[in-house]
Formats: sequence, C-alpha cells, structure tokens
Amino acid sequence: MSRKISPRQHEILEQLLENRGGLSMDALAMALDISRTAIQQHFVTLEGDGYIRKTTLNKTAGRPVTIYGITDKGINYFPKQYAWFAELIISDLQEEMGEEAFAAYMQRLGGKLADKLTAQFAGKTADGRLQQLLRIMAELGFQVQQEVGAETGQSVIKASNCIYHDVAQQHPALCQFDRALMSSLLAKEVQQLSCMAKGDCVCRFSIDTDLGS
Repeated sequence: MSRKISPRQHEILEQLLENRGGLSMDALAMALDISRTAIQQHFVTLEGDGYIRKTTLNKTAGRPVTIYGITDKGINYFPKQYAWFAELIISDLQEEMGEEAFAAYMQRLGGKLADKLTAQFAGKTADGRLQQLLRIMAELGFQVQQEVGAETGQSVIKASNCIYHDVAQQHPALCQFDRALMSSLLAKEVQQLSCMAKGDCVCRFSIDTDLGS
C-alpha cells in the first residue's frame, strides 16, 4: 500500500509534473534548494510506491545521467474535478431517456462492469466473493467494511463515503449501478438500507447470503 505523500515529496512530484521530460537528482535538489542526499531518500519512497520512474540518458561525453520522470500514478495523485462533467452527461442522459429508462440503464451499466470483473470471483466461496468485492470497492475509492445486521444476521456492506456523492444527490438512480454491480458479482440479491445521497450518514447494503455456503 502506498504511503502518505509528505509535503517535500509533493513538491518533488510538482516539479516532475511541470517537467514531463524528467529531471536529474541534481536538478531537483537545486530547484528545491535541498541536499542531494535528501532528494535521494525521497526518491526511494516515491519510486517504490510507483509515483516516479527512472530512465538513463546517454550523454555525448562523460557518464550517463539518470533522469526521473513522473508516472501515471504520480499524475493521478493530483486532484481532478470530474463532478461537473459527470453531472452534465448524466443530466442530459436522464432528460433524453426519462427517469425509469435511466434507472434501468444504470442497472445494465453495473452489470457490464461486473461482467468484466467476474473472472476474479471464479471458484470462490460466498465469503471469498464478498471479500473480493470489498477489495474492488476499495480500489474504486469507497471506504467500506463488512458488518452483520443485528436483527437479520445478514451481511451488510457499509460505505462511509460515496465516490459520486454530489452527482448522486441530483440523480439517485446512480445507486442502481452499485446495487447491480454487487448483486451480479455476489450472485445474491442486494438491498440498499441507507443512502448518503438521501441524507443518511452512511450507505448500507444488505446481502441475502449465507456466508457458510
């Protein structure tokens, strides 16, 4: 798991983002006015976590120079604002299709994503499928954990955040995507018990499954 980026490492990534051709260790040390040893220590962490990579630049005279460049992961470290664009597309889709057709479309979309992920669930037990689903949701950006319903004894997935909260507030049918994805991957009926987009503190999904199977 990647470690938290320190303020100095953030500055290094900023420099590499602005210089996409890459920079040498000495050039970065000069730009940030810190020692080469300090830069080297930060590079060990950043390269190990996949934020930067090194290439060798052959000089016409003297030793080859090692150049460090930012990776796609490093670029994606910097925040991006997609909510306005998603809202524009979804609003247009819902207007064109109507609410019921749009909700059905979101269900189909969730099913299509599940089809692409289904190989990861092959041969797993019910509990194994649930744990794999939790890992996938975490990779998508959800903060999730498994609970057991106090009254029903059924498994419950609790999400403490919604990765498209602002858009979902305007278009609750987006939740159909989550339900369809979960239901398809678990091969079990999933019901939504609470929803942050509707004012609840967390999103909860109950799973009609016997984890002992």
